[in-house]
Amino acid sequence: MNKSPGIYDNILQTIGNTPLIRLNKVTQKADQGLKHEFLAKIEYFNPAGSVKDRIGLAMIEAAEKRGELKPGGTIVEATAGNTGLGLALAAAVKGYKCIFVLPEKMSEEKRAMLRAYGARVVMTPMGVEPDDPRSHYSVAKKIAQSLDNCFYANQFHNPDNFDVHYHVTGPEIWEQTGGNIDVFVAGVGTGGTLSGVAKFLKEKNPNIKVICADPYGSILADLFYHGKIVEPPGSWKVEGVGEDMLPENCHLKLYDDFVKVNDQDSFDLTRRLITEEGLCVGPSSALILKAAMTYAEKSLQKPSRIVVLMPDSGRAYMSKAFNDKWLVDNGLLSEEALQKAFNVEVKAADEMKRLNLL
Repeated sequence: MNKSPGIYDNILQTIGNTPLIRLNKVTQKADQGLKHEFLAKIEYFNPAGSVKDRIGLAMIEAAEKRGELKPGGTIVEATAGNTGLGLALAAAVKGYKCIFVLPEKMSEEKRAMLRAYGARVVMTPMGVEPDDPRSHYSVAKKIAQSLDNCFYANQFHNPDNFDVHYHVTGPEIWEQTGGNIDVFVAGVGTGGTLSGVAKFLKEKNPNIKVICADPYGSILADLFYHGKIVEPPGSWKVEGVGEDMLPENCHLKLYDDFVKVNDQDSFDLTRRLITEEGLCVGPSSALILKAAMTYAEKSLQKPSRIVVLMPDSGRAYMSKAFNDKWLVDNGLLSEEALQKAFNVEVKAADEMKRLNLL
């Protein structure tokens, strides 16, 4: 059959080549008259909605080549949700079964999407150590060991994760910016994205600064600055970023600095990004942007071009970041602010009264 331009053989061929979009409003304060340029790499343009589509396909295809994954096999992974979606997308096309193990804090939207792709979802308790037998890491490993023809993706330590960002994501950013980039900012879940892109960019230009955005409660900044854990791991609400252990894909030596960001700033900026920039991104994207803005204000003495990787879509967090009740219940939105909000849902009669139309 003749191929026509613009027609793909399957959905997997649409992964990557996500857009780089200039931010115009939410970063104005960080400019401080220096006219920094903030460019967002919008990863929700990937078909399953996040940067993890890249590694889902890459890890599966690498496992196939090595003979670790055979027809009819089962893929098992510990995930915050997005890697599961990337794996599930590729598995649906290729005909594999999937079992994903998630901590309970992950959004219901992610769980529902995983089930929609045909995956089995296993939930584990929050607040347990990584080596605790109840953790999502431990449960996933145990399940994988019990099954025949099973591939344990192991995203935190699988070098195929790092490699796809070194060979694909990094070159995309370099080409899109024409090599004109001063700072790259991303978060660390597994470390694959930030480390892989960092290695590529620094080989092109060693002067490019690579900044890790880290939530309060994560141990990674301590390991970077002190080589040990100073503050014990805590809890945070933003999903998919920050760690309570050091993944092998997190290459701290490739980073130049860390910026800590709290939940409040992350969720506030998430709402601003959609109302001021039209970007419906998740809280981790806002956390990363907040870190970039903080770094620019404190550390950049001349106008700079800053690329910020925004990992996923806000549609996966409608029950959290865009749910006023959840925000109030979690101390991230005051009742007073909620009463003053314009973007609420009301009955027609109440709106007619407000506008004096009755």
